[in-house]
Amino acid sequence: MIKASELIINEDGSVFHLHIKPGELAQKVILVGDPGRVSTVASHFDSVETEVESREFHTITGNYRGKRISVVSTGIGCDNIDIVLTELDALVNIDFQTREEKTELTQLEIVRIGTCGGLQENTPVGTFIASQKSIGFDGLLNFYAYRDQVCDLEMEQHFLSHMGWQKPLCLPYVINANTELIERIALNDMVRGITVACNGFYGPQGRRLRLPLADPEQNSKVEDYEYNGLRITNYEMESSAVAGMSAMLGHKAMTCCMVVAGRRTGEANTGYKNTIDTLISLVLERI
Repeated sequence: MIKASELIINEDGSVFHLHIKPGELAQKVILVGDPGRVSTVASHFDSVETEVESREFHTITGNYRGKRISVVSTGIGCDNIDIVLTELDALVNIDFQTREEKTELTQLEIVRIGTCGGLQENTPVGTFIASQKSIGFDGLLNFYAYRDQVCDLEMEQHFLSHMGWQKPLCLPYVINANTELIERIALNDMVRGITVACNGFYGPQGRRLRLPLADPEQNSKVEDYEYNGLRITNYEMESSAVAGMSAMLGHKAMTCCMVVAGRRTGEANTGYKNTIDTLISLVLERI
């Protein structure tokens, strides 16, 4: 039995942070960072059955062309993904009455829709990128026992050597997105590549304002990296944790992002909220 201190259930029977109750979550889940984008995604739904808001976590479950879908906001960062993925899994795979793992496990299909910084010439502002592999700079998976079973250990060592990784930093991990989801969602209109998921927006992504960087050459080394024909296409902040936590828990997951900042050209699109709706529509059709 899972102790009350480990799985905290609110007085209304909902899971602690998300405030969703068992049965209110669909098997098809779209994750977004911005709580406000939940309503944007749900505006495409034919009907809505549940809406819950708690802190940065906003959830709407509804129906889109015969598919029951939940859209959940995570806020920013892999630390929040640890909360969201763990609680989503608990909602479908733990009996909240007995506090025991269910004998028959439910597999969720999880697609994160986000924004990112493009790192290659073929990823200018406006490009849609599907993260085939993710390199996590956050260190989250290193806290879990099954980490080595789901990660690409050979590529991890290859990347560490290429970067000349500095010891004070968290050890990065490399995780694959679910192959079937990548094939179904990305098709031929998304660039497939390696995504670096950073544990910050400024220094960890090689941005310098007033604080100097520990490795001023980080971005050039990241841009030059290649592994088995794949290049690092973009920086964002959640894809590694989404793919990694899902793989360990037995769910299918991937991330697709729209480039809003071209790191090579120095360009940025602050009006992306209008154009990301195209990516939302593609994911809704294909999930």
